[in-house]
Amino acid sequence: MTARRPEGVTIRAVGERAGVSAMTVSNVINGAGRVGAATRAAVLAAIEELGYVPNVAARRLAKARATMLGLVYSDRSTPFIDSVLLGALRASNARGLQFIAQGEEGLTRDAAEAAVRALVQSGAAGVLLVPPFAELLSGSGLFEELGVAAAAIATGQALPDIATVRIDNRAAMAAMTAHVAQAGHRRIGFIAGPQRFSVADERLAGFRDGLAAAGLAYDPALVIQSGFDPLSGAAAGRVLLGLADRPSAILCSSDDMAAGLIGEAHRMGLRLPDDLAVTGFDDTAIASRVWPPLTVIRQPVEEMAFGAVEQVLAALRSRIVEDRVMAFELVVRESVGRG
Repeated sequence: MTARRPEGVTIRAVGERAGVSAMTVSNVINGAGRVGAATRAAVLAAIEELGYVPNVAARRLAKARATMLGLVYSDRSTPFIDSVLLGALRASNARGLQFIAQGEEGLTRDAAEAAVRALVQSGAAGVLLVPPFAELLSGSGLFEELGVAAAAIATGQALPDIATVRIDNRAAMAAMTAHVAQAGHRRIGFIAGPQRFSVADERLAGFRDGLAAAGLAYDPALVIQSGFDPLSGAAAGRVLLGLADRPSAILCSSDDMAAGLIGEAHRMGLRLPDDLAVTGFDDTAIASRVWPPLTVIRQPVEEMAFGAVEQVLAALRSRIVEDRVMAFELVVRESVGRG
């Protein structure tokens, strides 16, 4: 098992451990020059012991080789990830880049760091991230240590050390809440995402903004923290729909979540949207396939992923970290009905 690379490990440190020059270490890493078998073995042993990861970005750029980008993602079965992958692949193909993806279900900083290191060791000069990996790694110093650029797709906020491509999640959910209130609903529930996702806090803040703008009080009993998947949405729905004074509308933080809620509402014999209005977020394929079709906030996920590739390439050239906020759209379908 490779040891965790300490802060500040350099080619010179590897050379000192192996008893050779930094040039010799560089020749071993790059497969250049004449290096004896014993010396090569000593260098490789020092690299293994120190956990040294070569600065692949600098080597690739210096040698003008095709740049490779990597993506770290979780929840691989979701339409959201499908859109991210498609956008990243489109952009990579358009720019003549190589592209690899690393699935990681462990949502911790250590797991995120390990996934990024694996991509860099495979040759990635830049890394794309989806929530919550960007939030977990922001401020860690990992990308500076490895000498690679990074961009995050669909975060809730700008990050100080990682380029971001996102929408204004707070304004989007405020707009959705206003739409539902204008349809005549006064008791509105909300299923929020997990707290480790920055978008969850932003969408909850937007929900509260929308209620306030409509002159409605915020009731914490009508807010459930949940995962973004259908099973979590169904479980949260059972809680909200089991209340003695249940809400007449429930806003969801993802389309998958809303699909699970709709299934639970049908199981309970509710007529949608007459007995219950439901909304989603993202506008993935499932939004138009459930009944009734979902009123949603559409965020251009595929275009955001395409833009994130552009952000990584820009960061590789200039090391400038930018925040790009794209437009969202409120798409009205049958799931809310008319007031």
